[in-house]
Amino acid sequence: MTTTVDLIADLGEGFGAYTMGDDNALLDLVTSANIACGFHAGDPRVMDRTVAECVRRGIGIGAHPSFPDLVGFGRRSMDLTAEEVRTDVLYQLGALSAFAAAHGTSVTHLCPHGRLGNLVITRADYADAMVQAVAQFDPSILVLTQAGAVVDAAANHGIRVGMVGVIDRNYEDDGTLTPRSHPEALIHNLDAVVERTVRMASEGTVLSREGKLLDVDVDTILLHGDGPHAVELATRVRDALLDAGVTIAPLAATLRQNSLARP
Repeated sequence: MTTTVDLIADLGEGFGAYTMGDDNALLDLVTSANIACGFHAGDPRVMDRTVAECVRRGIGIGAHPSFPDLVGFGRRSMDLTAEEVRTDVLYQLGALSAFAAAHGTSVTHLCPHGRLGNLVITRADYADAMVQAVAQFDPSILVLTQAGAVVDAAANHGIRVGMVGVIDRNYEDDGTLTPRSHPEALIHNLDAVVERTVRMASEGTVLSREGKLLDVDVDTILLHGDGPHAVELATRVRDALLDAGVTIAPLAATLRQNSLARP
């Protein structure tokens, strides 16, 4: 049973004159941030501002690499080689790390975005490529993931992992996320999302789309920042977790606590 969780949001997903979500409001609620690195969203100005705000508020900074799919917001499949995945992840890590260094800090974790994030769970070659990029760049960086190929790749490369609970997406019976092309991929009922979040954190379980009870390890709760109710949901989730006796703490503290609690 998890009693301590990190709260994390995907941020910095604007581009040029276009904005996506209310990053400032979410930064008041989270303890970590996944920051877009320019491939699916974000640009140098957005990245700089987002990193600066995270530093000012003491929020953990993570890279949110994606397929090079700005038009499709990183949610479309692309026929990349494993070598392209490795070098694309390295490129994006380097970009965000430059802004982190400029603001006197460093990237502490990586969480893949969109279709890349889905595929590294099931494709061993993509998982190994992504983790290899982390190991080559900075092996102290933590990789956030779900159960699957990334966990094995991280063990092979000596990279630590943190387990992500995705609260507003349905799970399939095999533990993977329901594809966004499916009409039931997203859970729109806020009450249902809040309830399943508390269950994930306090009981370590989640119901699949077909009603199967799945076991899930959760170190961090992912709050998507791009929906119309993102801030309302994040506020309700945070309040509900605290009411349920779940401690909200930065990622490093959460991992220490949860590693002691798990067999």
